[in-house]
Amino acid sequence: MICLIPIAPDETPHLDTKLYMPKSTRDLQIFGNDKEFLRLRKFPASKNSKPPLRLVDLFCGCGGITLGCVLAAHDLGSEVDIPLAVDCDAAALACYKQNFPKATTQCADVTTLFESDWQAKLTKGETEMRRNAGKVDMLVGGPPCQGHSDLNNFTRRRDPKNQLMQVMARAAVVFRPESIMIENVVGSLKDSNGIVHSVEAIFRELGYNVNVGILDFAALGVPQRRKRMIMLATKGEELRIDELQTKFSLKERTIGWAIKDIADQPRDLLVDRVAVPQAQTQKRIDYLFDNALYELPNEERPPCHRDKSHSYDTVYGRLHWDRLAQTITSGFYCMCMGRYVHPEQRRTLTAHEAARLQFFPDFFDFSPAQSRTKLAEIIGNAVPPKGAYAVARSLIPTLKIASS
Repeated sequence: MICLIPIAPDETPHLDTKLYMPKSTRDLQIFGNDKEFLRLRKFPASKNSKPPLRLVDLFCGCGGITLGCVLAAHDLGSEVDIPLAVDCDAAALACYKQNFPKATTQCADVTTLFESDWQAKLTKGETEMRRNAGKVDMLVGGPPCQGHSDLNNFTRRRDPKNQLMQVMARAAVVFRPESIMIENVVGSLKDSNGIVHSVEAIFRELGYNVNVGILDFAALGVPQRRKRMIMLATKGEELRIDELQTKFSLKERTIGWAIKDIADQPRDLLVDRVAVPQAQTQKRIDYLFDNALYELPNEERPPCHRDKSHSYDTVYGRLHWDRLAQTITSGFYCMCMGRYVHPEQRRTLTAHEAARLQFFPDFFDFSPAQSRTKLAEIIGNAVPPKGAYAVARSLIPTLKIASS
């Protein structure tokens, strides 16, 4: 069973009742209040009274999907056992282990653990994984999505990585989970090999009810523009992504709502340190502020953007306190990678600010990432936990969870 650092009784965070929404809305927020949740420095003590949920996370990264499921289980009176979490990125997996210390983790290329043919007889290794995992309530995963992304003009929809989703189908055969959740970019629906529809067909053949839809994370209260494909397969009743979206929709949150309170955070920790730009980049940042601009004029851009037709209007831009952020990627330290200049300070976002915009709370520990580059990669590649939270809050009550 995972054990994130509990708060002692006298340390229990005070949730400002002025910030509470009406009960019907409050019940859809993490710990009843998303804003206060993001600012927690310790995970509240569990009040679980139900059997633990058993979860396997493939392509787990630092644990965005797992965290969302853990938070949903907590709000529903349960905890989570993690018999297996796998990722090939050692630093991301170290972050996962730091935050979920009782999880069984494995640093490996997921494709080496599973047979490529979903119908093949289980290998010795797969049989051992099934035995070690025991009963699995949820199989979750966010396969690498760069090949599907509309930002990737070189391999869009024909990258070999696109086939990694097929691993989730084989894993379903191995673990025989009660439910499956897959997250990927919207572009995966247009994969040249039809991978989404192929995996959906396999799940149906395995006896699952399957629903595929697009989840708008901004409508769930995540303060950035981010839409993702979600595939949800269940042994019980079918859960529809569009209905889930409607149920958990909240008023749009702004950048100011998420990060204004940490603009002047001490710079002692790596997550709070400011990137030092090259002189020409700093000159462009200064130009925005000196001229009270949020868009850098074309003539101030470097030749690679200035001298050819482009539609990258947000690149080199400055953020607005009262608007959503653009999608947070691993490029948030660089103004040349998107609209990542701070609203009122002459710098780009810190990792702490990017993590908040990704809906990671302050208690989530990214310290195993020892460089700014790796930290940006881990945060930018993560799945915002609020999305997984909304899915898991709807899914967990439908599962038949056995007593441990």
